[in-house]
Amino acid sequence: MAPDCIRATSQKAPSGLAKRPLRRIIGPFVIAQSTPMRQPNLSDVALFAAVVEAGGFRVAAQRRGMSASSLSDCVRRLEKELDVRLLNRTTRGLTPTEIGARLLERLRPALDEINTALNDLQEDPQNPVGSLRLHVPGVIARHILPQLLDGFLARYPGIALEVNMDNTFIDVIGAGYDAGIRYEESLAKDMIAIPIGPRRQCFMAVAAPSYLQRHGTPQHPSELSEHRLLGYRFASGKLGVWEFEQEGRTLRIAPEGRLVSSSQDLLIAAACAGHGILYTFEEYIAAHLASGQLQPFMQDWWQHFDGPYLYYHSRRHVPAPLRAFVDYVKALNDSGHPSPSPK
Repeated sequence: MAPDCIRATSQKAPSGLAKRPLRRIIGPFVIAQSTPMRQPNLSDVALFAAVVEAGGFRVAAQRRGMSASSLSDCVRRLEKELDVRLLNRTTRGLTPTEIGARLLERLRPALDEINTALNDLQEDPQNPVGSLRLHVPGVIARHILPQLLDGFLARYPGIALEVNMDNTFIDVIGAGYDAGIRYEESLAKDMIAIPIGPRRQCFMAVAAPSYLQRHGTPQHPSELSEHRLLGYRFASGKLGVWEFEQEGRTLRIAPEGRLVSSSQDLLIAAACAGHGILYTFEEYIAAHLASGQLQPFMQDWWQHFDGPYLYYHSRRHVPAPLRAFVDYVKALNDSGHPSPSPK
């Protein structure tokens, strides 16, 4: 709960003095004497913080269940009471001014403490209630979360979970998510990161046996230029580059072959049908390897890397549903079974 219901009281100034400073004349000079600044509404302060955190009035208003115009009025009222401009408003977006950023840096810990205190009055830590929004890559949503969430949903029936599958790198907090799952190299420094799922993963080079019989089996990444490659394109438009590693060396290849797609299912189907070579997560193709539809090769060059992390902002109040999920993941990690192995 945000401190929307808290209002600081202030001593009412005499009529006509609250709007302008006192002025007196000394010789040829007019000197302004400042009147005591009105204490701002703490609800407006919390709303200002929410706008900056969301990156705009529209997203912040949706989270608060109010109109964007009403939210804008609250922030303007705060600026008027403080007699400073807190936000830079342009057609390109919204950012805090230098003064606004400094104010927010000082106030955020206090606002978080107020949120925590008010939420603790209403929450049952054993039975948290509320919503939890996660932003995760496709491989996590399809092959890691299903088994992990089975126990979580059974244990916490009061939590409504929303999982958005998206391979695009975005500001998940600014987009309204409570947390996200990414790999270590793409994590921001101000995030708290907790291991989730398998701790080691790899990309595997595979093709249908029929393709390898017709075109031969590559023994070195440099030979891939003579083969038909099946490439993945991110929603951002960027083509996924294949990276092969061996004894400290890294070779990168852009798979600009006969088929490029943003659908892993389509690429896997094409590989199984013998249309080319695929280089992808082991989890995506484990079943096809087990059935013999796909055959691995160049194992000495596969890229191995650390598994994913659940992450959330280090400076934000942690709502009860997210706290429950974090504790659940930590308990799985402590048990030595962070997630089932790919089947």
